[in-house]
Amino acid sequence: MLRTPIVIVNFKAYAEATGERGVNLARVIAGVGGEREVSVAVAPQAFDLRHVASVVDIPVLAQHVDPITAGARTGWLLPDAAKDAGAVGSLVNHSEHRLQLSEIEQVVRRLRELGLTSVVCAEDVEVCRRVAAFKPDMIAVEPPELIGTGRAVSKVKPEVVSDAVKGAREADPGVAVLCGAGISNGEDVRVALKLGAKGVLIASSVVKAPDPRAAMLDIADGVLKA
Repeated sequence: MLRTPIVIVNFKAYAEATGERGVNLARVIAGVGGEREVSVAVAPQAFDLRHVASVVDIPVLAQHVDPITAGARTGWLLPDAAKDAGAVGSLVNHSEHRLQLSEIEQVVRRLRELGLTSVVCAEDVEVCRRVAAFKPDMIAVEPPELIGTGRAVSKVKPEVVSDAVKGAREADPGVAVLCGAGISNGEDVRVALKLGAKGVLIASSVVKAPDPRAAMLDIADGVLKA
């Protein structure tokens, strides 16, 4: 289980986080986490996962895995392979890689069987309630219309965060609810945690920042101020 409050940085498929640049970014994020004593994790691209996991001592997540077991499935992402590469878990159902509810349930179950952490993304409060029934470890509520806009859900739609926390915990009291979408600075993070979130899922605000270390320090300080 990932320690909360947590900051998860999703590298997506950004050029700034590809190959050696992704490895170096992971080192920066790990360094800030250690310096500020804040729990952090990264989700690099599949091709970079093993390398990243081998050089940092923070949790590394896959960005996606498929609801499959080993076999003749060319091009699919095997959860077992993610674990072997050093992943401690996986994002599931990100708005840029959506799954059907039945597929989400299968992935969460398979990750649990492997002892891996599931971080399921949900676009609204109702989906949070539905996926909470699958008992993932974490749910990240992310209204897709705010992703990458710099308009933080914690400020623009604070009720989405608080209602998601309430709804998810009614279905599964043990689930940790994170929030994402537009989270850009430490103040956005502080507000999110005050609303009941146990962490944030971010991407471009750090990955594409002119100074990723400064951006990550600001985000980490937001956790400490909550």
